[in-house]
Amino acid sequence: MTQAHPVAPHSGAPMPFGRLITAMVTPFAADGSLDLDGVARLATHLVDEQRNDALVISGTTGESPTTTDAEKEQLLRTVVEAVGDRAKIIAGVGTNDTRHTIELAATAEKAGAHGLLVVTPYYNKPPQAGLVRHFTAVADATALPVMLYDIPHRSGVPIATETLVRLAEHERIVAVKDAKVDLIATSWVTSRTDLAIYCGDDATTLPALAVGAVGMVGTSTHFTGPGTKRMIEAYEAGDIATALALHRQLLPLYTGIFRTQGVILVKAGLTALGLPAGPVRSPLVPATEDEIAQLRLDFAAAGLDLPG
Repeated sequence: MTQAHPVAPHSGAPMPFGRLITAMVTPFAADGSLDLDGVARLATHLVDEQRNDALVISGTTGESPTTTDAEKEQLLRTVVEAVGDRAKIIAGVGTNDTRHTIELAATAEKAGAHGLLVVTPYYNKPPQAGLVRHFTAVADATALPVMLYDIPHRSGVPIATETLVRLAEHERIVAVKDAKVDLIATSWVTSRTDLAIYCGDDATTLPALAVGAVGMVGTSTHFTGPGTKRMIEAYEAGDIATALALHRQLLPLYTGIFRTQGVILVKAGLTALGLPAGPVRSPLVPATEDEIAQLRLDFAAAGLDLPG
């Protein structure tokens, strides 16, 4: 199929959402309610200071399992108003119920989203035929481009290569957030489709670029955005030595942010930097003092500073 999207100069692959995307955390007030002013300020920081081309709102990193449908709409409208004129805003709408996912997709479209992130239905473990039906139904429900989210270690079910090849035939299914960490499978998808692959595992972004990915959807990129953007741009320009040096520099934080659940440490880091974050919602718990101390070491190892 033909897609009218910008093209990465080195790989020749389409880039419907740019190269660098952060799955944004959701700032909460001290009482656990939405901090919409903080949401707007954090989105602005991620776009203007961290060099993100797009943001995912209400992904798992945005604590979507514990926000209501109404809160998701408020979050999306706030971010679209704050940065939607200079970044793509992708709404996380995936659930394990096709009807509910379609409802969230329709709301996201009305709220001004530029695209949808749709995760593999989790826990109920549908067969591949069920995945095709689910993703196709969601893609049929709006006019927005869709990024599939393949993360079998959370969803319980991988999206098989043959399934991705079939889904790529849909004109609005244009991208995959690939957190499978299977470079052979990724290679087959990039060789057989024109789906834009965005690495969903921070530390394997550079090797994913080598097999045809166009960028990443990150978590550590709340802090590593500029360096990660330079890494991706260096690779695309053919400057592999610079890309590798940046990968090695940032690796301690690419991995360190996941020493516990990623949202926990992102919010701890943002708080230390004086940026909007607030508490996490249960069942997540705040970072411990030892975890924060280790996070400072990981920042330092990556050449970044986290105030004490």
